[in-house]
This record gives sequence, C-alpha cells and structure tokens, in this order.
Amino acid sequence: LNVNLRPYALAPEPYNALSLPTWVVHVSSVTEWSLAMRLIWTYADVSGNKAWKGLTVAMTPFLASAFAACTFHLFYNAPAINALVPLQALLTLSGNVGCAV
Repeated sequence: LNVNLRPYALAPEPYNALSLPTWVVHVSSVTEWSLAMRLIWTYADVSGNKAWKGLTVAMTPFLASAFAACTFHLFYNAPAINALVPLQALLTLSGNVGCAV
C-alpha cells in the first residue's frame, strides 16, 4: 500500500515555537495561579475575613498578564500582536502595585 500522507502532515513549526515542556510549564502555571486565586477567595468566605478577597483582586492582573504572554506565544510572537508585550508589562506592574498595597 503506497499512500502519500505528506499533504496531511502538520506544517513544521517556526524556529521561535515553544517546546512541549515549555507549554506544559506555561499552562500549569496559569492553572495553578487560577487555583490559588480560587482558594484564597474561598478562604476569605470560610474565615469570614473579607480582606483576603482583596488579595485575589490584586492577583488578577498577573493572571491577565499570563494570558497575554500565552496568547503572544500561541501565535509565534507575531509582529501583528506586538502590542501584547507592553500590555503584559503594564499588567505585571499593576499586579505588583496591587499586591504591594
């Protein structure tokens, strides 16, 4: 049986593509951060200390920053979405300021 599967093969990824282990780290970090936010919010409810919810709110820009970084990498750092880089920096700064306060 001589079947040519070449047209169905995946196109090679560009040189700047992230490796599978790097994607695992990115996705697991975002998942872990989301879970931490959920646990802190739940702790605020269970403990009756609503101030903990403020920490969750302060952590939100970091999560948005992670989504911006993952989106940028998902599209192989395409110049068309370079605006995500300063946006990510701004979100990280906002998270730093929010958690410091």
